[in-house]
Amino acid sequence: MSRTSIPVNTETKDRLDELKREDETWDEFLRRISSEDEPIQKGDLSDEALDAIEDNVRKSRESF
Repeated sequence: MSRTSIPVNTETKDRLDELKREDETWDEFLRRISSEDEPIQKGDLSDEALDAIEDNVRKSRESF
C-alpha cells in the first residue's frame, strides 16, 4: 500500500483533531468522514453545538 502526506495548517489540524476519535488511525478517520454512510458536511453544526456534543461525549466517557 502506498502512503502520502497532506499538508494542512495548524488551525485545520486542530479542528481535525477534535473530530478524530481516540481509537482510530488518521486513515480510519479520513475514511469515516469521507464515507457516504456518515459524511460530515461543512456547516452541519455550529461551533457551539459541536462544543456541547464534545462535552457530552467527554462526560459520558468519564462516567464509565
